[in-house]
Amino acid sequence: MTRNSLNASVQSTNQPDDRPRESPANSVGSWSELFSGRHAVVVSILAGGVALYAMNLYFTAALLPSIVDDIGGDRYYAWVATGFLMAAVIASMLVSRVLGSWGGASAYLTGFLVFAVGAAINAASPTMELLLVGRVIQGFGGGLLAGLGYAVIRTALPQHLWARAAGLMSAMWGVGTLIGPASGGLFAEFGAWRWAYVLLMAVAIVLAGLTRWTLPRGGGSTADQAPVPVLSLALLTLAATAFSLSSAVSTGAPTAIALGVGVALIAAFFVAERRGRASALPKLTYAQGNSLKWIYLTVAALCAGVMTENFIPLFGQELGGLSPLIAGLLGAALSVGWVVAQIFSVSFAPAAARRAIRLAPLLLTGGLIAYGLLQTDGASTPRMIIWAVALFLAGAGIGLAFPHLSVAAMSSTDDPAEGAKAAAALNTTQLISYTVTSAIAGTLIRLGDTTPVDSARLMTIGITVLTALGIVTALMATRTLSRSHHQPRIGAN
Repeated sequence: MTRNSLNASVQSTNQPDDRPRESPANSVGSWSELFSGRHAVVVSILAGGVALYAMNLYFTAALLPSIVDDIGGDRYYAWVATGFLMAAVIASMLVSRVLGSWGGASAYLTGFLVFAVGAAINAASPTMELLLVGRVIQGFGGGLLAGLGYAVIRTALPQHLWARAAGLMSAMWGVGTLIGPASGGLFAEFGAWRWAYVLLMAVAIVLAGLTRWTLPRGGGSTADQAPVPVLSLALLTLAATAFSLSSAVSTGAPTAIALGVGVALIAAFFVAERRGRASALPKLTYAQGNSLKWIYLTVAALCAGVMTENFIPLFGQELGGLSPLIAGLLGAALSVGWVVAQIFSVSFAPAAARRAIRLAPLLLTGGLIAYGLLQTDGASTPRMIIWAVALFLAGAGIGLAFPHLSVAAMSSTDDPAEGAKAAAALNTTQLISYTVTSAIAGTLIRLGDTTPVDSARLMTIGITVLTALGIVTALMATRTLSRSHHQPRIGAN
């Protein structure tokens, strides 16, 4: 993102006098200040876009068993999430260009309307193939909305409010994933999954109207002229495709080959990122001695654990005999832990914030291991309550660290343009992790296809291999931050 596009995101508020001003180092931001007249409009639109995107991702997870029962296409189960997420990754790469060309109001209006079109297609889909098309369109609109949220925090708010705003954005993921499974399960309970997408369409249209009414209709400034990272996007898309195909081909050698190709393409992605002129992540990510790469890897590890929520409603119905509504609520347990822990963690001092970052992947991995090992057919009510507790603890790990990782990324440089790129790339990192993990999860479920118990255990424990990597990256991130001469304020009050 160029400096011009940063200016565009600020100018989109049409309040030149409200541009963030430097605050004293000891200034303490509050929630009331964040939601004051100066910042409330921007924050409301940002939070609404992220919440809609997050809610939709898990909304579909609760609906999908009912959708498959109605229109078939069970072999595309994991593809429904992967296609949505891959489109969102591509959209996130275009955020700075859309902001620079159209300005904030038009960018958000486009995101909401594209999302609404995708929801309309889903509501009318007679086959899973057409529903996949709708999901891709929804993913593009949703990825734009989520990316816009992170892109403007640094430029629209003073530094002492960054932790609060980052916490709010992250909380919207938790709130969205809490509302999504529960409301999706409610629609599934009554066999009304199509009306669920009608509701999503209506919400997107209402938010589009509020955006048009609330934000000024001016255009942006000069568009971002940085080249689109075509090679990185192509390699990432191919990698996601290879991982997805590994769940569709026959088990054995074909599955191993598809997985191997996926891993090789991910490695090629990082090589292209490091050496190419255009990159999906800021070039600062690959600078020696900078903490940004470890921050992003920790974010990716935490987000890998979130993808278990796509399949928890399915396992709750198959193994516990739960109704769609209760299974959806079980799927929200991780999100509840995320939100609750985050409420307390946003006010941590710097030393406590570093400890929270180190503790986070341990809690997440431990909670998921407990949930996976406790899977059994015909599970009793007490056992399922323990499932929920384990998932709550896993989610608490994410909530403890996420706001501080976000602020650490935004503060990784003193250059405003590079800092905004680092902030926007948080969303890109999340989406990349979601996309790859979703595809891998589909393969793990397929490998355990002999029984639902085997599928549940293999998928959950397999994902913990990815989250466990975060134990190392979190340690590296906090060590690098502690040694850095320009230490970010990762625990802003």
